[in-house]
Order: sequence, then structure tokens, then C-alpha cells
Amino acid sequence: MSHNIIVTNLSNHEQEFEVHGWNNNTNIMVQPNSACLIPAPDGSSGAIIALHDGHEGEQAEITKNGFGGNDFFDLSNIVGAGGNLTVQQVDEPSTRKGDPLFMQHLDDAWQRADQGTRDGLSQCVHTDGSGHVVRIDAIKDFPQLENFVRSFADGKTYIGVGAWGGSPGNANDNNQSSAGKGNKDIQVTYNDGDASPPTSQVAPLQHFRHPVSRLVQAAPAGSGIVLNNHSDHEQSFSFYNNFWNGDGTAGANFDHPDPTVVVGADSSQFVPLPTSFKGRVQRGTQLPATWAEFQIAASNDNAAHGDISLQQGCDGAATISATDGSGRSNGFTEEIVSGAPQEAVQNKPDGTRALATTVGNWMSGPNQAAIDYEMRVVRQERAYIVGGTGVPDVASSNQVLAVDFY
Repeated sequence: MSHNIIVTNLSNHEQEFEVHGWNNNTNIMVQPNSACLIPAPDGSSGAIIALHDGHEGEQAEITKNGFGGNDFFDLSNIVGAGGNLTVQQVDEPSTRKGDPLFMQHLDDAWQRADQGTRDGLSQCVHTDGSGHVVRIDAIKDFPQLENFVRSFADGKTYIGVGAWGGSPGNANDNNQSSAGKGNKDIQVTYNDGDASPPTSQVAPLQHFRHPVSRLVQAAPAGSGIVLNNHSDHEQSFSFYNNFWNGDGTAGANFDHPDPTVVVGADSSQFVPLPTSFKGRVQRGTQLPATWAEFQIAASNDNAAHGDISLQQGCDGAATISATDGSGRSNGFTEEIVSGAPQEAVQNKPDGTRALATTVGNWMSGPNQAAIDYEMRVVRQERAYIVGGTGVPDVASSNQVLAVDFY
């Protein structure tokens, strides 16, 4: 059985949340005065974490239908704070956890603090130009910050590391993990002001699920890519097989697409590829472009593996998904190009608007504005932006991946 987690944003700005344990660990962006709904199967556990300029803040930690058939949840500021968050079972206000005015109480305590206290917290308490607190760092990393937060929030939120590794923790923290009343939908509410849950549903209600490929056919026999074109026009796609492949390195092919296919509007096509194929597919042949990188048969497990990359630019959203029934998928579906800052834009030779490379190529060096923008609206968990690590690999044991372009 599955219930839902309703994440409500009562603020006047869009708010991003990390989602751990549900939505295939993909962030969500909740619009102002709106709510989103995330399916949460019984027995699952995870966290909803508010992000502030890329920094983790207040979080609701939730286990659905745990011991005794009850939900268990708490509101934690262990990794930081930059807004107000509460969590409770729907229509059960007595189960509420969290301080709905945490940031206001934090700022009041800061304004009352003597200079010595402020000096001792200067590395972990961040203020605006008027001296008001806008964010704190992870409490777990600053013992003096834990003592300061306990002066106004003890018993209202999880502050310390709790009972862990032989430590008994703080009793008031441990009490935050008390059981709810049975197994119900969970309400998580965010606000810059009062984060008490709304008395009626805010609109619109967004249904968030991790993007799953819309296959118009079952995964076919043989190896290759199921290519889905979600646009309202016919689109050509080019496959580029690497010139060479090494241990974590590859010789990217920019000049010789093989094959190039045309997929009709809102249509799908299977593209058979040999198991030796290691490379990418992109819209057309010009850069900048979003890349779906993949190999058909990895040497270690003989499965197909892939990811989405924005390192050579972005000309729209894309996802890559397994077709073996595992449900693995990654990438993003949001339209991010039209609203990008102009300094992040580098049009294609044909004039199509796109976002510039983040790593550089023969046309230009790395574009910092594009890096900053994509880190904020996409994040490294969903697509490679600056290389390195942090992008979950999508594997499909049947050597067939689905690539969706939006």
C-alpha cells in the first residue's frame, strides 16, 4: 500500500527540496503557494530537505508504516537551516514536529546575543546586510552552534546527533522521533514566515514523480536505444560512437555521427546498436547540446549504462531510463533554456538558443554563468555539469536504455 507526502510551499518564491528515498532521489522545485504530492510506499524511509542557495537546511525525516504500523518522523536542523519547516500526519495536528517560526526565533536570539557569542558563531551563522540571520550551517559540525540553538528551540526540533554510536544523545532530541497515529499521508510545510500547515489545500497540487520514460512499445529484442521525442515537431537525433575508450576516459567523436535518425513529433523509435557502442546521442549535430551518454554492454556486468551530461551545453531537457523493469531513471524534464540568464547562453550556429559549455571546447572556455545556473536549477545529482562524481548511473540489464528528449 502507498500513501503520499504532501510538500507545501507557503512562501512567495519557488523552493527547492532534496528528496531522499522517494522520487528516485531527485530534487523537486515547488512553486510559490503551491504543493506537490510524492508517493511514499509503506515501509519506505527518506527525507525532504530544504535547499538554500545550494546549502542543505531544515529537513523532515520520515518512515512510513514502521514499527507497530505507525509512521515515524521528525524535523531536524542537524545539517542547517534557512527557512521554517514542519511535518505532521495529515489532519493530526497533535503529531506536528518542528518550530513553525524557527528562523524568527533564531534571529531574535542572535539580536540578543552578546558580542562574544556572535564572534564565536561567526563562521556558522550567516547574516544579510542588515545583520539579520538568513542561514546557519550544519549544527553537527559546530558544538557552540548546538548550544546556541538549544537556547530557543530545545524540544521543538532535532538539534544534536541523537542516540548514535553508543551516545545516549539528548532526551529532547530523542523524543522528536516519537510515533505518529497509525499510517497516514504526511504533510510537510515550508515558509519564510509561519510554517504552520494550511487549513485547506493550496493550489495547484503538483504530482511529482521521477521522470520515467514514456515507452510506446515494450523493450524490443536486441540491444540499442528506445528514443522518445516529446516535442511537438519532427526532430533529428545523432548518435556518436567514441573514437576510443579508456579507464574513465574516452575520445569523444564530434564529426562522424552514425546513425542519424528522425523521430516524429511525440513519437518513439527503437535504434538498434551493437554491444560495442560507447558514446552518446544528441539533438541534431550542432553544439551546444544536451548529451545522453551511454554504453550498451559494460565489461564488468554486460549491462547498458548511461547518464545525462550538460558539459558540452544544453539545448533542452532529457532523461535516460532502464527498460528492464528496475525503474532506474535519471535526468530532468524541466524547460530551463528560455529562462536562463543571457550570460549563460551560447546559441547554436543555426541560431537555436542553448546554454554554453561548462567545461570548454574549441569554441569557448567554461562558462561560469551556465555552471552556476545549472547547478541551481538542475544540480549535479541529475546530470553531469562539471564532471567528477555525484550523478547516479542508470543501468539496464537487458542492454536497452530509453532516452527521452523534451
